[in-house]
Amino acid sequence: MTYLFNLIVFQPILNLLIWLYNVIPGGDFGYAIIALTLIVKLLLYPLTVSQIKQQRALQDLQPKIDEVRNRLKDDKDAQAKELMDLYKREKVNPAASCLPLLIQLPIFLGLFRALRDGLASHSLNLLYPFIANPGTINKMFLHFVDLSKPNYVLAVLAGAVQFWQSWQIFRKPSPAKAPPDDVKKTEGAQDESMAAMMNKQMLYVMPVVTIFIGISLPGGLTLYWLVMSLLTVGQQALFLRKPQPPKPEPQIAK
Repeated sequence: MTYLFNLIVFQPILNLLIWLYNVIPGGDFGYAIIALTLIVKLLLYPLTVSQIKQQRALQDLQPKIDEVRNRLKDDKDAQAKELMDLYKREKVNPAASCLPLLIQLPIFLGLFRALRDGLASHSLNLLYPFIANPGTINKMFLHFVDLSKPNYVLAVLAGAVQFWQSWQIFRKPSPAKAPPDDVKKTEGAQDESMAAMMNKQMLYVMPVVTIFIGISLPGGLTLYWLVMSLLTVGQQALFLRKPQPPKPEPQIAK
């Protein structure tokens, strides 16, 4: 398993980083990490768009979800079945937002290995024959941030951008899509339900978790997460700029 991870993930990421380091002027390894982040973001663009759409759709669907939970709170089986029918009818997959994160996890681990072990001179023998060996790597970003060591400033910035990214999605749904009349006065429609409270907790908990993890990881990894989050914020801003048009309610046959 370790051999496969090194062959499929770690070594390609290391080679791509060194190639970017060689071709980008300035001899700054931070530029190589930023360029790698842009490449990964471009490759994940279709998945990220799908993730944003699903998150927005799930947020807009929250009043109906809460109505089902409140109405069937004593019958968990019926509640689960009706929720699944609701998701299917509205074409919403609650688990879809996890896919880009799961795909990024091997990249994250490979970058961690590259920053921890792969940049030592003796490890550069893992380079492909067509990648020039630079001999030594300048691990300083902008001449004063050591990307091989934890950096508190980058960690705090990453946490702040994580908050911004979550706030874009978890804020109240667009006024263009009003809650249905039959659930307009429910707790869910007023953002007071348990699910809404969990969303609000995630809004604040995840940035704190990002900061605590960031201060224990190499600065290069935190830089990757910071740039990735900034790109996601920009992508979400473009998608969420215009209010989503209201969906026509299905007509009941008489």
